[in-house]
Amino acid sequence: MANKWCGYSQHCFRYSPSSIPRFTYWALRKKTVIKLVAEDSSGSNVKRANLSASKSERIKLPDYNDGVGGKKYHISEFLSQPSGIAAVLNTRALQTFESLDANTYRCSLPKLQFLNFEAAPLMDLRVTSTEDDCLVEMLSCKFEGSEIVEEQNSHFSALMVNHMTWGGADAESFLEVDVKLNLTLEIYTRPFTMMPVSAVERPGNLMMQALVDKLVPLLLQQMLQDYDEWVQKQLENTS
Repeated sequence: MANKWCGYSQHCFRYSPSSIPRFTYWALRKKTVIKLVAEDSSGSNVKRANLSASKSERIKLPDYNDGVGGKKYHISEFLSQPSGIAAVLNTRALQTFESLDANTYRCSLPKLQFLNFEAAPLMDLRVTSTEDDCLVEMLSCKFEGSEIVEEQNSHFSALMVNHMTWGGADAESFLEVDVKLNLTLEIYTRPFTMMPVSAVERPGNLMMQALVDKLVPLLLQQMLQDYDEWVQKQLENTS
């Protein structure tokens, strides 16, 4: 049967239900679902804590040369080598380490124990080294473990930048490190949802700052040791 619609202008249109494109209802239904999901994900009840820590440190660099032709083994040359990149990423402290492309690396740390859970942090890092500086950027960070542990990956985001620069006269050359770490945590479990965001941010910032204050000097110390070992090998090869 055909139905008839008449408008105010007295024009009538006839249509048959079979003539309506079958995808129309599904398209409208899909649009409605997408709209509902978007509204739910941006609900005003979601709390997020922003944590941050930073540390800058400057150390004097040793002055290396081969003792013959006066060749300098500058830190920039070291950091452009695979051994220098391994030193920057501190691969000795990693569980696994693999190259994804020319300057991007996937690193996993040893498993962490928290209550009854085990989680292995997995990070993708990009290292960009030039004659003037070296930049380490964290592109992604997630945790591998049980299903419950991996569900937490959708509730936080992390950003880390380690910018190293050097300069000065030969007798007073230096290396300066500037590390910044930022975390955004979604607060969605009790009793934390009942607290103000500051109750999470204040102790979280203190904990992160203490961690960065401890790790940055250790990283520099290990990197200088690796730098010295690399220079000694170069000297041996020229003797």
